[in-house]
Amino acid sequence: MASAAEQMAANLSWGTLGKASDLRQRIFFTIGLLMVYRLGTYIPVPGIDGDALRTFMEKAGQGIGGMLNLFTGGAISRMGIFALGIMPYISASIIVQLLGTMYGPWQQLKKEGEQGRKKLNQYTRYGTVGLAIVQGYGIAMSLQNGEMAHNPGVFFVASVIITLVGGTMFLMWLGEQITARGIGNGTSLIIFVGIVAGIPAAIAQFFAQGRSGALSTPVILGVIVLVVVVIAFVVFMERALRKISILYPRRQVGMKVYEGGSSHLPIKVNPAGVIPAIFASSILLLPTTISTFSGGSTNPILSFLAANLGYGQPLHFLFLAAMIVFFAYFYTLNVSFKVDDVAENLKNQNASVPGIRPGKKTEEYLEYVVNRILVLGAAYLTAVCLLPELLISRVGIPFYFGGTSVLIVVSVTMDTIQQIQSHLLAHQYEGLIEKSQLRGRKKPGAKSAPKAPARR
Repeated sequence: MASAAEQMAANLSWGTLGKASDLRQRIFFTIGLLMVYRLGTYIPVPGIDGDALRTFMEKAGQGIGGMLNLFTGGAISRMGIFALGIMPYISASIIVQLLGTMYGPWQQLKKEGEQGRKKLNQYTRYGTVGLAIVQGYGIAMSLQNGEMAHNPGVFFVASVIITLVGGTMFLMWLGEQITARGIGNGTSLIIFVGIVAGIPAAIAQFFAQGRSGALSTPVILGVIVLVVVVIAFVVFMERALRKISILYPRRQVGMKVYEGGSSHLPIKVNPAGVIPAIFASSILLLPTTISTFSGGSTNPILSFLAANLGYGQPLHFLFLAAMIVFFAYFYTLNVSFKVDDVAENLKNQNASVPGIRPGKKTEEYLEYVVNRILVLGAAYLTAVCLLPELLISRVGIPFYFGGTSVLIVVSVTMDTIQQIQSHLLAHQYEGLIEKSQLRGRKKPGAKSAPKAPARR
């Protein structure tokens, strides 16, 4: 039998959305900031030779250049002020979270609650500035050496670095504002919008290749079926749960005795969501951003990166798979589902898993269950991110749209819709409370009850 919350969720409609003014404001606020982001991708960095850049990006449009262009919403192909995208912020977040599990003082900060979290966020911002400066300098020098600058020199390099670093910091602030005052996760939505913005042009180019005879009809139909199957598989796996039974004992509060009950603790097959794919992609894009623009001809290390980490290379897929598996375990056990915190909360609520003692034994049992679930979850993420890209790289599709982008688009869409439903449910609950006859509240216009005669 469906619960009350499930019944209310089934009755959600556009009329309900029209009445939820706070949710409507959040949605408009989010759309407005995302439009600002899209506008910024069309504002070019000063001093760029547009014709030379366009010629270069046409050659690098497939492969790692296309992947860079996809995750920056086309800003890298136009060398816009948001050409670095949000990736330096994500890379800095990865470094801070890794150090937060190994470095003693930062481990203590994680235990200090809100103040510690603010301090770690401050370190993340500092790391973002540092990474953006390094990447901006690399891109500026690569543009200058690749004869894509009108007036090369110190002033050009400084202007490119300042513009790109400022664009990244503005995007970081934009994502934080969306998360706090809008709807959904701001960082994920920025990447989502960048991917979705390139889909219409990619589809048009794909069918144009079919009309010209470059791609056969079976290949076109096969890619369409593959995308549909991957989307359905992602939706199914993202909704898959492992439910652990929880028992609550009988308890007495004052003179009342509350009977014990049972519930369940839901654990998603993929607790980390889309984060491992984004983290792995950002780590992979960090060294190859510079190698793409320099062509790998100025340094043996860059030559190795361009030759072996390029899209379609075996080392690229191996590195991406290893990073996805690592971040699936790391992010789940340290951020999204910390077994020690869950076990402690159950103990504080006098709840227990049937047959398992509260405390340390519950923590060990939860860790055992989560590790087994993550085997399936990490394998699912790796398969979704790699198999379509392996097939597409062998077929020679003229644009980059692999499993990682499909996973990000589907996961972010589901997460945003779920948050919208949560806001609508909260609005419905508030409406029910206002309409209900609470104890001590009287109907407007109703006569007050006669007072009892005063005692003499």
